[in-house]
Amino acid sequence: MSIRIRNAVEDDFPSVLSLIKELAEFEKAPDKVTNSVELMNMEKDFFHCFVAETDDKEIIGIALYFFVYYTWVGKSLYLEDIFVKSSFRGKNIGTALMEKIFETAKTEDCKRIRWQVLNWNYKAIEMYKKIGAEVDEEWCNCTIDHAAIRNYVIKE
Repeated sequence: MSIRIRNAVEDDFPSVLSLIKELAEFEKAPDKVTNSVELMNMEKDFFHCFVAETDDKEIIGIALYFFVYYTWVGKSLYLEDIFVKSSFRGKNIGTALMEKIFETAKTEDCKRIRWQVLNWNYKAIEMYKKIGAEVDEEWCNCTIDHAAIRNYVIKE
């Protein structure tokens, strides 16, 4: 079996969303996914995605990313999600997806690649450290969801 890494197209969005939901299950947060294929189609200009595909065209992995600007370093790539179906792990598919991310960051002259990993995902952390990532234990994530954004009152 060979695996092909390619850019995702709109027809891939149902499979990409399915993997996002599988990732949410893995991360013990299945109820947090509110995205939809329709929303992905509407917002397709805001993200990029690589898919890992088998010979029979099954999408078994994703690397979803976008470009950001960090004030300290400049243009950067943010890897939102990288995920490989559990039955295909250990076959270097995640590594192949990361290589596409690095290739893109080099081509785009990005100054940084950044992503998050849950502190209990030891296998991922080990892989990231092997490729030279610095796993930061100092910074905390801050999130405001859609409802909080809509309900925020600006004080005058």
